Parts: sequence; C-alpha cells; structure tokens
Amino acid sequence: MLSVSNLSLRYGKRVLFEEVNLKFTPGNCYGVIGANGAGKSTFLKILSGEIDASTGQVSMNPGARMSVLKQNHFAYDEFEVLETVMMGNMKLMEVIREKDAVYAKPDFSEADGHRAAELEVLFAEMGGWDAESNAASLLSALGVTEELHHKKMAEISGKEKVRVLLAQALYGNPDILLLDEPTNDLDVETITWLENFLADFQNTVIVVSHDRHFLDSVCTHVADIDFGKIQLYSGNYTFWYEMSQLALRQRSDQNKKIEDKRKELQEFVERFSANASKSRQATSRKKLLEKLVVDEIPPSTRKYPAIIFKAERDCGDQLLKVEQLSKVSPEGEMLFSDITFSIDKGDKIAVISRERRAVTAFFEIITGNDTASSGSFEWGTTITRSYLPNDNSPFFKEEMSLIDWLRQFSKEKEETFVRGFLGKMLFSGEESLKKSTVLSGGEKVRCMISRMMLTNANCLILDEPTNHLDLESITAFNEAMKDWRHIALFSSHDHAFTDSVANRIIELTPGGIIDKRMTYDEYLSDEQVKATRDRLYGNLVNA
Repeated sequence: MLSVSNLSLRYGKRVLFEEVNLKFTPGNCYGVIGANGAGKSTFLKILSGEIDASTGQVSMNPGARMSVLKQNHFAYDEFEVLETVMMGNMKLMEVIREKDAVYAKPDFSEADGHRAAELEVLFAEMGGWDAESNAASLLSALGVTEELHHKKMAEISGKEKVRVLLAQALYGNPDILLLDEPTNDLDVETITWLENFLADFQNTVIVVSHDRHFLDSVCTHVADIDFGKIQLYSGNYTFWYEMSQLALRQRSDQNKKIEDKRKELQEFVERFSANASKSRQATSRKKLLEKLVVDEIPPSTRKYPAIIFKAERDCGDQLLKVEQLSKVSPEGEMLFSDITFSIDKGDKIAVISRERRAVTAFFEIITGNDTASSGSFEWGTTITRSYLPNDNSPFFKEEMSLIDWLRQFSKEKEETFVRGFLGKMLFSGEESLKKSTVLSGGEKVRCMISRMMLTNANCLILDEPTNHLDLESITAFNEAMKDWRHIALFSSHDHAFTDSVANRIIELTPGGIIDKRMTYDEYLSDEQVKATRDRLYGNLVNA
C-alpha cells in the first residue's frame, strides 16, 4: 500500500494542493486527472521521491518496490537494451553484478565461495533464472524486435527507447507502478497490449494520461486534482466526467429536492454499469463495476472551450476524387501508393497508417502544400476547406498579440468580434493579449481551432488535432466533431476521438489502400482487415 499524509505543495504564494491524505491500495489503478498546470506529473514526482513536497510525507509498506516510467531517453545510452530493462529491478541487477564480479576474481577464495553461494540463493529467490527471458518477452510484446535486444540504447530510435523504458517500468512485477503518459509514441496494437497487461496487473498502478480510452480501459479510480485538493473517486474517467457534468446540472437546478438528486445519481450509476458490462473491457481490474458508488462529486472548476464549427454552405454532389495517388519520401521510401477513392456526403474519414509520415504527407498533398509522386486529386467546386496541420509552427513566427494574430485570418476586423472567438477557446481578458511567440503547444492548437471556426468551411482536414491538448479541450473537440454534419478527413492518436467520430476508415499503405465503412473499433477487430493489412505492408516492421 502507498499512502500520503498531510501532503502540500506550494510555489511561493501559489498552492497546487494542500493537506492531501490518500491511500492507494493493491489491485487498483488510479488515473490522476486535472487541468493543465494542476500538478499531475508533479504529484507523481513527489510519490517517486524525485522532488520533495512542501509538507507531509509519502510512505509505502516495508520491502515494497516502486517502479517509475522514466522520461529521460538518454539516461541509459551506454547500456544494452536488455540490460536497461532488467535495471527496472535494481536489487536483482546488483545481485547479478556482484555475483559476476565474484566469479570473475582470478584469486577466488573460500570466502568468495561462501559469498557466491549466498548470492546464488538470493538470485534464485528473486527469479534470476527467468530474468533475462522475462525482459526479452516484455520487449517483444512492446514491439522491440530481438535483433535490437543487445544493441546499445544510444543506437536505437527515440520511439524504440520509449518502449524500452516502458518495459523497464513494467519489469519484475513491481508493487507500485507510476506511469506518466505511457501511451505516447505507441501504436494502437502496443497500447492494446499495455491495456490488457494493466488489466491483469495485481498490484497498484498510478497513471497520468490524456488518452481517455486508455484511462477508461485500465482505471478503477480517478484521483482528481481540483480545488487545491486531490480527491479519489471510484470508476474510470468517463464515469467521473459524466458524474461531474450531472453534478453541474444539478447545482443549477436549485428547486430539485435532495432525494430526487440522489435518485438521479443512482439511476445514472445503474445505467453506466449496464453499458460498461457490455464492453470488452468489462473485466478490467476484475472488480470495476462492483466498486461503482454514488460519490459526491462536486462540479469541477475546469473550463471547457466552446468549439462550434458552422458551414457557410452545404456540399454539392462532387466532393473529392483521388486517383492512383502515390508518395515517395525524400529518402526514397514508399509512403503510400495507388490510393484511389471518392468522398460521399456526411463522410467523416479517419485516415490511418502504420507509417505516421504517410498520413501527414497525404494531407499536405490534398491541401496543396506538397506534390504527389504520381496520381491526381480533384476537389468539388462547392467545397471550402479548413486545415489543421500537424506542424503549426509556421503560423507563430511573428510576434503579435493573440487579437492581432487571429484578426489576420478574419474578414471581420472588429476587435469585439475577434475577442469573441478567442474567448470561446478560453483566451479572455489579459489572456487575449498574450504574444503568439510564447504560447504552449496546447495554446497554439486552441488558436488554430479559433482560426478554423472563423472559416465556416464545409470540409475539415485535421492532422492529429488532439496533440498537446488537455482532457477538457479534447473532450470539447470530440463533441464538436460528433455534431459535425458535413465532411471531414482526420487522424488522431486519441482512440476515443477516432472511434466516436469516424464512420469510415481509410488506411494508407505502401501496397495500396484499405477503405472500410465502419467504426474504428470494428476496423481494429476485423480479421479480414488484419489479413489485408499484413499483405499490403509486406515485411515492413510496425512504425
């Protein structure tokens, strides 16, 4: 068990949280949530001992082992991949290293023999005989191929390092597992493997993630940082979110009696439990549904942006026609080939690929920012496009206030009008006078969304729109896209976003196109699709 007592963290006059008392128990997974800057990652650093709290203490059972997902991708560059994973259990690694050093002595003494015998007992008790094979199995499950296992960390790519460090955190069955954004740079197959691993993990997990599908799949509890406190609630992220929204609605209804409110809450819990029981993740952490209770969740202090897309005109009959489009990278690699399809009214198409660059290249081509290696495309005359690129840095090179930044994209130049669109994206008051060159990644994306809303386009093209956004902005964006009734082409690493928005999936491969009218979850579970994917990608390794 891990517990925190009277924990407070202050930076000068700013209080992140104060007098926090919590217990994290085995068999549960806790998702730490909160607005940007609330202190989610900082809280994990306090738990791990990386930084000190202002007051209070963190304690865990004697002999318990904590494992933390490391964020420094260069810390292990001098070590081999397999050794780096095994360093997730440093006590075992110390035994192995001492044992090897003792046996390597040229003047091996009787005392050395006794010490070697002691180390052999410790080695066996700690599962040493299976240590290397367990590490190799973890690596393989996470997509790190066997030929990389004995390479130095400095020799492998950044994406591969992410997976090695995740394997290190998971290695050796730690009693407490701390994970900060564990799904970053993982493909959907690896994320699914991790979800299933954590669903069966019997010890304590505490995780920070912006991936709502991941949080819903693994979490039994939510640790909400709000009001300067950290409060535990049973259930996954969606349960917490819908309960908090229900609390907000109930607060505004001053006339409703307390017993009516309790009845409404209980009915909600029963509906949620019934829906969750139909999910393939219903058995996650084994006891999730049994733990759902009517917690008194207060209305959150979080603010959700108002993302509202309106099309100035409807689409005509001719939308987009793509014929035999292909693209070769500057390095000579075939990103995609023979892409032929046309769009129908109401299509909201998730464009995916095992090669991330292929999707961006495709969007850049159909928006006129790049040229194809071969093939053609043609937009209908009634189509007006609005594009949210993956790389928005070219839009923020000149220093100007956000009012002036957005004004340059608006036909209506009146400041009140421009401020209205900035306000929808939570840039109000002094925030609207911020300089465009000092924005965070999430703030830049929110500015780009404001720009998109101004266009009143009838076709939205979105390349990873959820990157850098907090959970509140992702949720608002998701709802806006579910309500969108015109056409869209998009990509997103957010599983819930893709599954709830897309009614058609197009996958770009070096061997051709896969085009299916179905949801994302249906696409991922379709055996015929899996066989087609493997055939079209040939012997390529997952990106």
